[in-house]
Amino acid sequence: MGKEEDQEAESLCVERNYLDTLMDDEVVEDKVEEIILREVTSAGKLETKATKDFRDLAAYGIVDVVGDDTGGRKIIVVSASKFPAHKHFNNECFLRYLMATLDQYVNMDYSLVYFHHGLTSKTKPPLSWIWGLYKVLDRRYKKNLKSCFIVHPTSFIRVAYKFFKPIISAKFGQKIQYVDHLSDLSRFMNLDRLPIPNEVLEFDRKKNNSSRQIIQRNHFSWTPSQQFGVNVEWILGNHKTEIPPIMAKCVSFLSHSDCLETEGIFRRSANTVVVRELQAKINNGEDVEFKRIDVHIAAVLLKTFLGELSQPLLTYELFESILHFSGLSKESRLSYCQDIVIKKLPDQNHVIVKYIVQFLSLVVDRADMNKMTAANLAVVFGPNLVWSKDKMLSLSSIGPINTFTEFLFSNMHKIFSM
Repeated sequence: MGKEEDQEAESLCVERNYLDTLMDDEVVEDKVEEIILREVTSAGKLETKATKDFRDLAAYGIVDVVGDDTGGRKIIVVSASKFPAHKHFNNECFLRYLMATLDQYVNMDYSLVYFHHGLTSKTKPPLSWIWGLYKVLDRRYKKNLKSCFIVHPTSFIRVAYKFFKPIISAKFGQKIQYVDHLSDLSRFMNLDRLPIPNEVLEFDRKKNNSSRQIIQRNHFSWTPSQQFGVNVEWILGNHKTEIPPIMAKCVSFLSHSDCLETEGIFRRSANTVVVRELQAKINNGEDVEFKRIDVHIAAVLLKTFLGELSQPLLTYELFESILHFSGLSKESRLSYCQDIVIKKLPDQNHVIVKYIVQFLSLVVDRADMNKMTAANLAVVFGPNLVWSKDKMLSLSSIGPINTFTEFLFSNMHKIFSM
């Protein structure tokens, strides 16, 4: 390496150290933009060989997939506090891991939540990588991203975004939303289903004099008419029925031919305000007239009902058994699936699962028109039918859950023939 190259490398190292000092809301000088420009010059390439084994990266828990937000969009969560130190981390491999996660959802509307608190100079990815991320993620990834929530942004984040804003698309820029308080995020999604890192909760508590207990559900506050956010036992006990009323109403409405043949049914999102208003009315015991409701709103209500149950329809106890399903031989899968949904599910859950699967089989039958195959519906409904007690779905568990759910939807008649 020549003298000039040595000097350039040393200069860039000094500049990066300078950027590191700005991580904690220190005063940002004009020089930052010049340094950012130098850092992003060579970005946008993936040189690491492709890999399909992301188990090591999944173990960090940086990326999680949870249920739907209030608009019916899948939620991808990225937690900066879980990034390891640079020497233990390959940023390019992580980018591939993130892309592999998004690949399962880019064909439908989705939201991204980024918890920024907890990132340090030792764990912060280089700005060149962040810019590379934007350049590598093509239109497929950006088109259906409806909102990108940056939670607890620092001054550095705001300055960096200000720098990048002129060179990113205007439409993408409109999707970025700063969230200073977790309570603000609760307007868009159920915080109980988010895997919020403890350090983020503690930071928010100190900042806003609040705690997670404020956002957690408490069954003592449930009302007899409530259907969203409670458990199956509560609904059936108070409404004296085998099928939750809101589920029956959604399914009855969506079973009409014009609804079943709607392209992208269950894939498209809906107006968050409208969905929330309808949820409130239903929880208050008010009658909702479905004739005036858009198909996608009814579809989102059904997904939201399942995803906001205080316990998953397929139960916590069967989570590990469902993950094990994908490792079975094809010959063993039918009897194994029957054992889960017929023998091991509580009777009331079994009745509801059979009801929803029978309906979704009708959706699959019209896949030539609505473009929703069993595989597509599995991606949509899998995380809303089963999740673990810690509410997280890592990349390693998404695949098995989708495999099980797809089999369930594709083999409805065989499974429930017993």
